[in-house]
Amino acid sequence: MLYPELFSSLESVRWNMANDVPWDQFQPDLLSDEQAMTVKMNAITEWSALPATEMFLRDNADDSDFSAFMSVWFYEEQKHALVLMEYLRRFKPELQPSEEELHAVRFNFDPAPALETLMLHFCGEVRLTQWYRRAADWHTEPVIKHIYDLISRDEARHGGAYLKYMKRAIDRFGDSARAAFSKIGVLMASSSRSAKALHPTNLHVSKDHFPNDTVQSRLPDPGWLERWLDEQIHFDKECESRVVGGILRNLSSLFGQRFDTVSDLNRFRKQYAASAA
Repeated sequence: MLYPELFSSLESVRWNMANDVPWDQFQPDLLSDEQAMTVKMNAITEWSALPATEMFLRDNADDSDFSAFMSVWFYEEQKHALVLMEYLRRFKPELQPSEEELHAVRFNFDPAPALETLMLHFCGEVRLTQWYRRAADWHTEPVIKHIYDLISRDEARHGGAYLKYMKRAIDRFGDSARAAFSKIGVLMASSSRSAKALHPTNLHVSKDHFPNDTVQSRLPDPGWLERWLDEQIHFDKECESRVVGGILRNLSSLFGQRFDTVSDLNRFRKQYAASAA
C-alpha cells in the first residue's frame, strides 16, 4: 500500500495555519481590491476539492489504498480554501465567500475512467504549482505571498503522490495504463491548441448541468480565471512551457522513454492506444 508512506511523508512537512502563516506581518497598503478579489475566487475554486473527492471515492470504490489517500488530499485541499478565506476574514471581510457561493461548486461529476481521471488531476497539480508560484510573485502584500508559496508546495507534493499511484497502475495494468496516461498527457500538454486554461476545474464534467458544468462556470465571476492568468499574474508562454516541461519530464520517467515535445508523446500514445485496443 502507498497510503501509509504518503501519509507519513506529507504529515512530516505539513504546515500549521495558526503558526506558519505570518498574520502579524500584514501590510494593508500593499493589498488592492483587485488582488483581494482573486483571493476570493481561488478560495471558492479550492473548495471544489469536495465534489472532486466524492468523484474519486465513487470511481475508485475497488481501490481502498487510493481512497484512503483521498483523506489526506481532501484535508490539505480544503485547508487551502480555508486559509484563503481566513485571510479575507481578517483583512477583507466584505469579500469572504458566502456558504451559498461555496456550495455552488459542489455538484455531481459524471463517472469517468479512473486512470484517465488520475492523470488529469496529476497534470492539474503540476499546473497549479506554477499558477500559485506566479500568484505569489504578482501579489505585493507579504502575508498572501507567503500563503501562495505554502499552497504551491502542497500542490507539487500532491502531484508527486499521484505519480506514485500512476507508477503502481502501470505495474498492475500495463499497456492500458500507458494508453490512458499518454492520452490525457497529450491533451493537457497541448495548451497552445486550446482557447482556455487546461485544468480540471475548467473542463466539462456533467452532461446534466451543461453548459454550467465546469467549476469555473459556477463561480460568482465565471470569467475571472482567464483574466487572472492573462492580465494579472501574466501566466505567459514561458510559464506555460514550465507546465508542459513538467508533464513531459514526469512521463518520461514514468514510461522510461524520453519525450522532448508533445509530438514525441503523441507518437507514444498512438502506439499504446492501438495496443490497448
